[in-house]
Amino acid sequence: MAISLKPRKTESNLFCCSKWWGNPDLPPQAEYPMMKITEEDGTEGEYPLTFICQIDCEDIAPFDKEGLLPHEGMLYFFAVKYAKQINMETFNSCILVDDDDQELAEPAMAIDFAECEDDADGFKILGRPYFEEIREEFPDAVNLLQLDEDDDLEMRFYDSGNFNILISASDLGFQNWSHAFGFLHSL
Repeated sequence: MAISLKPRKTESNLFCCSKWWGNPDLPPQAEYPMMKITEEDGTEGEYPLTFICQIDCEDIAPFDKEGLLPHEGMLYFFAVKYAKQINMETFNSCILVDDDDQELAEPAMAIDFAECEDDADGFKILGRPYFEEIREEFPDAVNLLQLDEDDDLEMRFYDSGNFNILISASDLGFQNWSHAFGFLHSL
């Protein structure tokens, strides 16, 4: 059974809680994930990845009846990140700012979780990708996170599509997050 995610506006701080957008709350040893880039002039640099969400594994434990994901710690989605323990005394909010010291992140949103069908559309974790073409191309793949178009969140994937962060069932079983990969599907 997959787990649906429903972002919703909130006035809460959401520090070390499940949240959509906002700023990640990382453990002290974790660095903000960066992407290596090469400029047109050939110089190399790094660019911060966009924070999508963090999920407190205790929030999803009641819905993960097969025990596929950890039931403690925090899952992060930029690329896939996972921290084994959540200690609100040592975690730090990582706030990216522009040249004028203005925060770059969208306001954080709380996340409501519920069971959903394995091949459901929408935002979800676990289960199979919504599009049959992806299921056929990656028959052993499980969703770590499926992102769907959403007008309220202003998310678009070309004309109509999904972005899936996938992992093989065996890598998921061993919690080998380093083999997760992204797949964009658009009609």
